[in-house]
Amino acid sequence: MQHETRAPSLDIQAFAESARLRSGRDLLSNYERLIDETQGLGADNPVDWSAYGELRADQTGATQAWLHLTVATQLPLTCQRCLGPVEQAVTIDRWFRFVATEALAEAQDDEAEEDLLVTSRQFNLSGLIEDELLMALPLVPRHDTCPGDLKMAVADPGFDAHVPEKVHPFAALAKLRRGAAD
Repeated sequence: MQHETRAPSLDIQAFAESARLRSGRDLLSNYERLIDETQGLGADNPVDWSAYGELRADQTGATQAWLHLTVATQLPLTCQRCLGPVEQAVTIDRWFRFVATEALAEAQDDEAEEDLLVTSRQFNLSGLIEDELLMALPLVPRHDTCPGDLKMAVADPGFDAHVPEKVHPFAALAKLRRGAAD
């Protein structure tokens, strides 16, 4: 049995310089926004993560901090076809390059193929994991093949049998007109 290991806060520059790998297994219950997406289900589902930091030289020879993040979990969602529960596998495998300021990240964002983040001494790795999992959620979660018959009717059988006869809106006027003619 693997114990719960929360994703730590990282000093990004030091982590990249050390070229270290950190990994762990967290619980879904530690990610509030993800638990909201699952309507509180699957709180004990594991979230396996790993983070690897390294320095890379850019075109000018200056070194930049990079982070490779991998995450895997199963999220209990609602199938949009049958409205039953469906376990959805969600995985992340992404590289991030760190820059010094938000302004620099904004300026380089259009030309960069990789995701840009601002370097920090207390970078919230747990927050990044949650953000990436939320963005990786399927727009329309569903089974490949739903386990039961799909209900294709919008009303119960015999629904129309109990509908009272519609009263014409001008029927009262017609009665008045007939009464005046008599």
